[in-house]
Amino acid sequence: MRQTPILRRPVIVISEFMRGEASGGFVLMAAAALALVVANSPLSGIYFESLQANLGPMSVLHWINDGFMVAFFLLVGLEIKREILVGHLSSWPRRLLPGIGALGGMIVPALIYVAFNRDDSAALRGWAIPTATDIAFALGVLSLLGKRVPVSIRVFLTALAIIDDLGAVVIIALFYTSELSVLNLALAGAVLVALIMLNRSGVARLWPYLLLGAILWFFVLRSGVHATLAGVALALTIPLRIVSESRDPPLMALENSLHRVVPMLIIPLFGFANAGLSFAGLSVADLVEPLTLGVALGLLCGKIIGVFGFSGIAIGCRLAQLPHAASWMQMGGVALLCGIGFTMSLFIGLLAFAEHPVLQGEVKLGILGGSLVAGILGYLVLRFARSRVATELEQDH
Repeated sequence: MRQTPILRRPVIVISEFMRGEASGGFVLMAAAALALVVANSPLSGIYFESLQANLGPMSVLHWINDGFMVAFFLLVGLEIKREILVGHLSSWPRRLLPGIGALGGMIVPALIYVAFNRDDSAALRGWAIPTATDIAFALGVLSLLGKRVPVSIRVFLTALAIIDDLGAVVIIALFYTSELSVLNLALAGAVLVALIMLNRSGVARLWPYLLLGAILWFFVLRSGVHATLAGVALALTIPLRIVSESRDPPLMALENSLHRVVPMLIIPLFGFANAGLSFAGLSVADLVEPLTLGVALGLLCGKIIGVFGFSGIAIGCRLAQLPHAASWMQMGGVALLCGIGFTMSLFIGLLAFAEHPVLQGEVKLGILGGSLVAGILGYLVLRFARSRVATELEQDH
């Protein structure tokens, strides 16, 4: 009997996903580095002025953050849906360890941030900034290690980051929503119902979904809910059912198309537009601001304590098992890589302090510092860690 595309290709899809994200991670690193160079060069004035220039009803920066980034959130939503329905999160045993690790990786960083900023009501609004993990950056670093890291560790990191993205989406929806427009919210709801009806009616062509998705984005943008959440809502209505054995399901076709654009163009553009931080006048005092420390240590210490600690408790209580062939040191290295919080952390920081450019600067400093140290330490730990299989073979001899 001929196998269906979904059953025939899950491993291929996952491997392509990892390769795409890893490559995008390197492009994102280059874009962030370029932004820092430009922001501290004679071109800094042109850089910052261009981002604030109006392009129709919104500024260039606004179009990037509220417009183009919808494609990123659409891709996140598609990945979440696919992983839950047919991927590595398709059963509770598979979800348990990365889910518990992701939960710890959100709770502990938030508590560390709050501990540093408990006396500043304005700064407390940024409590969710260090809870995010940048999957592109993390997988980019992981790809540098090649076969030194077992596939199970890569799968664990991917699943954890996807659950982490889901948590970030929920946080943005619940805690970073401005005053609501009931009319536009109702119109957005009507469009969403129409999208669900398309799915229920068996419509497999993508263009009706994308057309209604554009209308949904417009109403969500005007509703007070952050516009990028329209991408996630649209993703959940895209069908995953097989329409032809010769073609991928609509969800996988759209996901594959977005993987050619989002990691290599949209996310680096976002990084270039938002990572620019001028170091002019920067002092040691700026490095030890409570907000900066809260973000940096939340990412660096919070993730290692939360991800590694919660995962260790789950494994110790026999609720889950250590990933196949992985060692505890490799789990610690992956937990450190989870401290790379670039894209989603920047995004939440911009939402939290939209009217406070000084606080945005402190957020960027904390994210860049914490993510850089976490990435370097995570790479070094994984570079010199031995897999569990190799260690057991040595002990047998």
